[in-house]
Amino acid sequence: MRIAIASDHAATELKADLAEWLIEEGHEVADLGPEPGQSVDYPDYGYRLAEIIAEGTVEFGIALCGSGIGISMAVNRHPEVRCALVSEPLSAALAREHNDANCIAMGARLVGIEMAKSCVATFLDTEFADAGDPAGRHQRRVGKLGKPPFFPDHIETHQ
Repeated sequence: MRIAIASDHAATELKADLAEWLIEEGHEVADLGPEPGQSVDYPDYGYRLAEIIAEGTVEFGIALCGSGIGISMAVNRHPEVRCALVSEPLSAALAREHNDANCIAMGARLVGIEMAKSCVATFLDTEFADAGDPAGRHQRRVGKLGKPPFFPDHIETHQ
């Protein structure tokens, strides 16, 4: 798989470790930066990662910062990207299975390398439940994520 990975300065070590591991696992990895020792703003790297995912250059993205929160917010500004903040494998699996997430975010100050690897492996191994089913319930919901009604006039209910 082609995977892009980006971080802020708080997560460069985790980023490097994950990139090395992913390459060992046979994946093609685009490290979008930054280099260790640079103080950077996480939105810049989150936006860069989102653009690479949205244009289809990579299949999936991994976003890292100190908590994972800020960079996930930046990545999610792009309407074609669905980035889930995860800290254990179950949330990584559900992000793919139910939400068709194409990016995960983690906090370097909150997860260690082994837990991060477990989250990434689970994320990459999990299929979207409605893959190939444009009428599926999860697909219907995911379709709404890229075009939010800023002034919703109704709420749909389903049985």
